[in-house]
Amino acid sequence: MTEARITAANGNVGPIDSSRVPRYSGAATFARLPLLDEVGAADVTVVGIPFDTGVSFRPGARFGPNHVREASRLLRPYNPALEVSPFENVQVADAGDIAVNPFNIEEALDTAKASALELTSDGGKLVTIGGDHTLALPLLRAAAERHGPVALLHFDAHLDTWDTYFGAEYTHGTPFRRAFEEGIIDTEALCHVGTRGPLYGVKDLEDDRRFGFGIVTSADIFRLGVDEVVDKLRERIGDRPLYISVDIDVLDPAHAPGTGTPEAGGMTSRELLEILRGLRGLNLIGADVVEVSPAYDHADITGVAASHVTYDLVSLMALGTSTQAEGNDDGRVDIATVRQQDAIG
Repeated sequence: MTEARITAANGNVGPIDSSRVPRYSGAATFARLPLLDEVGAADVTVVGIPFDTGVSFRPGARFGPNHVREASRLLRPYNPALEVSPFENVQVADAGDIAVNPFNIEEALDTAKASALELTSDGGKLVTIGGDHTLALPLLRAAAERHGPVALLHFDAHLDTWDTYFGAEYTHGTPFRRAFEEGIIDTEALCHVGTRGPLYGVKDLEDDRRFGFGIVTSADIFRLGVDEVVDKLRERIGDRPLYISVDIDVLDPAHAPGTGTPEAGGMTSRELLEILRGLRGLNLIGADVVEVSPAYDHADITGVAASHVTYDLVSLMALGTSTQAEGNDDGRVDIATVRQQDAIG
């Protein structure tokens, strides 16, 4: 369908033109973009990793990548919220799925890291659709190999800094503890966003604080509002290389029922998108969207939300890095540093 694709004046190959080919027809790639093989190289690559061997409750995230792709058919080439045509600004392509071992977690993580390094070998950026949150660890390993220890914004209902489950070190609840232990995240620029729900004990928070994480809970977002939260996150991250990891269960189950470990009292999809859009101009070098489990996703609610989150992450990458804060001519972000979780509440 090459002849039916939108091609920019600069030669970038875009999605299939939906005014010529109905959205519901043909094989699904993310946003109906070309496959990486069709364009040879990409500035931003979207890739799936269908893996959920690390889950502790409801399985099914291995089917997440294709579900999100199907839900992305309605995405259009211009993003008015960020005032950018991402597929025109840069070449974006779908690399398909990384085939990882479903029976051996450590081997799967090694494969994911090696594939991420290969897909970014020419300096391009990577947005990964999971799969469960165990995958954040190899993606952070790859990012740190390219950039050194990276800043991290972790959108999730849960901390994911637990030590082990049943003695297993590599699960979807442990990736950021392992990342801290391996020295691949910048302990001066870490924050969880949207956390909520019961914990195993107060030690969970004590350990998390020791690793360098701040916390903005879903209740904080409700009380403070999106703009203040964005200001705090921008101040905490600064101009460091930034990795964003989005567990779709950061959304309330009303907005994302199709996930493995839902928690009441979460963010709305609007709040999540607006916070992400507020990060425009930061040095975003990689991202993932994980834990979409389609078996629980009536009416594709979760898939639609995840596809829009992925689209905005791609759009942020297409905009590139700016030293100026949005709406501030002198480039300053005149706000206080994000408070640690004991101060935030």
